[in-house]
Amino acid sequence: MGWREANARRLARQHLRTPAPDVSPADVVGTVLGAHAQVLSAAELSVGLRGKGLTRTDVRTALWAEDPARRTLVKTFGPRGTVHLLPAAELPLWTGALSAVPTGPNPFATGARMTPEQVEEVVAAIGEALTGAELTVDELSDEVVARTGPWAGDLVVPGFQQMWPRWRQVLHLAGHRGALAYAPNRGRRATYTNPGCTPLPGPEAQAALAERYLYAYGPATPAHFARWLAAPRQWAAGLFASLAGSGAIEEVAFEGVGPAWVVAGDTDFPAEPVRGVRLLPYFDAFTIASYPRERLFPGRASERALSPTGQAGNHPVLLVGGEVAGVWHQRRSGRRIAVTVEPLEGRGALPGARLRELEKEVERVGAVMEGRAELTVGVVRVGPHA
Repeated sequence: MGWREANARRLARQHLRTPAPDVSPADVVGTVLGAHAQVLSAAELSVGLRGKGLTRTDVRTALWAEDPARRTLVKTFGPRGTVHLLPAAELPLWTGALSAVPTGPNPFATGARMTPEQVEEVVAAIGEALTGAELTVDELSDEVVARTGPWAGDLVVPGFQQMWPRWRQVLHLAGHRGALAYAPNRGRRATYTNPGCTPLPGPEAQAALAERYLYAYGPATPAHFARWLAAPRQWAAGLFASLAGSGAIEEVAFEGVGPAWVVAGDTDFPAEPVRGVRLLPYFDAFTIASYPRERLFPGRASERALSPTGQAGNHPVLLVGGEVAGVWHQRRSGRRIAVTVEPLEGRGALPGARLRELEKEVERVGAVMEGRAELTVGVVRVGPHA
């Protein structure tokens, strides 16, 4: 399998070659395997750009509809323990898979750690406190401490320029167990609730998630899958071996990688080259989950658009012909959205035809974000997102 053919198929399946008609925000989020929502406006743009006519209001309605029964998206802790939008209907699969992923070494200082028994006690307390309630983190903290003991409230976890109570170190785990998800903000403060989710059995859910990852981002290796999940490589290798043994996936030769895997029988790739330009926001699923990185971020793109450790997503990127060829930034003031695009030398030169394509793409950004976008081609001076 060649790199360009594999990349073209990924782009098509991500609705990035052509925005999909008649899709809902939940359809899009399911296709890309979660929309990273550390920056919620970026998640709205990621989803909106993939569906014809979708806007940020559509995403917000799917997430925060006044009638909970109409909420088809959930904001919770997803892959890598980071905040994602996930389809509400798929929450049992995600929680079943993520809650069963082996954890690595405990990153907290010895005096800050919790025993396995304390972890279970806190997760149960979180689920109980949030059942039928929407609580801020401070309100939830009071409830957890009241249900467990003063030890859970010890300020021993490093936070943003402050120390957080001990129980906060398992907040993401409660999300992975299906005991916690975000609720609508109360003013400017985030709130949490219990989504009432029963996770699927771990082996079943993990097998399904691995197959869906390979459908969306294959060919891929166990190491790619492990990095996407922030999971141990040895565990991922064992999962792939089990799937191969059952005939669910098959091995292929992938250019620049070597042996890799696809869903069994899923070996058709488009012959047409990728053309045109696309703008992808912070932490877009395509840039984070696609490997090998050195092919998606060729030349100067690896220096300009990746972190020193090779992490993707910290910069919004310009795709030209399906590969990263620049970075960009947007600044909003009322309805006006000032978009600055910085093409990278050699890869991102913008002749007249390509500039017109970029202008249309900027118009799409404005439409999704319900504003009036204006393009400037120049140097992006904003640093990477943390």
